[in-house]
Amino acid sequence: MIVKKQMPDWIRASARVVSSLGKPDFAPALIAALRVIVPFEFTVIFAYHRDRQPIDIHDDFPATKRKIMVDDYQEGPYLLDPFYLHSQAPAKSCLARLRELAPDRFYQAEYFRNYYVQTGLAEEIGFIVDVGDEVSVVISAMREHKVFSAREFRDLEVILPFVEATAQRQWGGLRGQFSAQPNSDGPRLPQLIEDAFQSFGRNLLTPREAEVVEYILKGHSADATGRALGISSGTVRIHRRNIYAKLRVSSQGELFSCFMASLSELPPENRTLPQPRR
Repeated sequence: MIVKKQMPDWIRASARVVSSLGKPDFAPALIAALRVIVPFEFTVIFAYHRDRQPIDIHDDFPATKRKIMVDDYQEGPYLLDPFYLHSQAPAKSCLARLRELAPDRFYQAEYFRNYYVQTGLAEEIGFIVDVGDEVSVVISAMREHKVFSAREFRDLEVILPFVEATAQRQWGGLRGQFSAQPNSDGPRLPQLIEDAFQSFGRNLLTPREAEVVEYILKGHSADATGRALGISSGTVRIHRRNIYAKLRVSSQGELFSCFMASLSELPPENRTLPQPRR
């Protein structure tokens, strides 16, 4: 909860947020208000709509970190980000820790080992807000040196209604900013996997194998993949062996690298970025 000594600062900061609604300085004002409650080093605010490339609404990364956390992320790794994946499922707005959203083998998965570990973060938490029209906004708070304590998490959770209400007011019209990108009927990671491997000249996977690749890349174990697809874990392992043989890879690391390289070869219209409204 907001302690007595924080109250004057919080009142001033939240007033600035409200007065900034509809203006370019809304996002910085909102982040400043969050930092009155709990300190953190970095932040980024992404808007997501189905499988479209996310809009970077706001971030405060130095240039070296921004390349990893924004530029590289928008090229494809976002498709495997637990925050993105959670934002695509109909749910009420919430505050969540990355580790609470992650699949059972996330920290052994290549998304974490080849991409996320480069961020150097100790922890990332995020407000996931449904702003309407199938658009969700994730407001991430990141620390490099220590995780957020249970009390700090609760303190931020208390102001979720304020964050949700102001974010919905500010970014309720973001759907139109995704219009420059191709239409799609919903999340389509399996289709992107198929397209990526076709672009790499390896149109060899069956629909079921493409589904298994999706779960492997997200960080699910064979048991979890089997439960999700209604097959045994042994069958999952057989599919995995067949996938590796067809794609001529020998490890999950090679599969991840192959997938990311193939994504970069997709037609430019699949990678068009809309301009953010901050």
